[in-house]
Amino acid sequence: MMIETERLILRKYTLDDIEAAYQLNLDAEVSRHTGDGGVQSREAISERIHKDVFGDYEKHGFGRLAVIYKPDNVFIGFSGLKFLEDYQEVDLGYRFRRDYWGRGIATESGKASVQYGFDTLKLDHIIGLVYPENVGSVRVLEKLWFQWEKWVVEDGKDAGKYRLDRQSFEERRRNEK
Repeated sequence: MMIETERLILRKYTLDDIEAAYQLNLDAEVSRHTGDGGVQSREAISERIHKDVFGDYEKHGFGRLAVIYKPDNVFIGFSGLKFLEDYQEVDLGYRFRRDYWGRGIATESGKASVQYGFDTLKLDHIIGLVYPENVGSVRVLEKLWFQWEKWVVEDGKDAGKYRLDRQSFEERRRNEK
């Protein structure tokens, strides 16, 4: 499982990504809107990658992917799809180093992930969960044609649940050409 865009490589996590993922999560601003508060130790991020990320690859055949910024050949975060057991739906998520914010990377990686979900995984729909104060992520979902669905409680806080159906995605993609 690897996706390539103009500037990015989205690939499965490896054990070599543990230190970079740890560094990413040390930035409180990066984790501010995630609900998990980041990861405070290398051991915790290693456990999370082993259990959650590798576990998703094994159980579902897909999961969040490490994102490499090709011009710098460096790990800058993650993006991709994850099956959420609580919702029984597939969620688009992303998290990036702050020094790469504002470059359209969330939109670029999100679009590639959505295309993978519909074209390769043949999903009927994809959701996005976002806290309302995370205006940047709300805007990314809107750019990717997700539509507001409803309020849900995520990690004890109100979150917006957005949804993109395959049919709507395919129609908009055709009209874009």
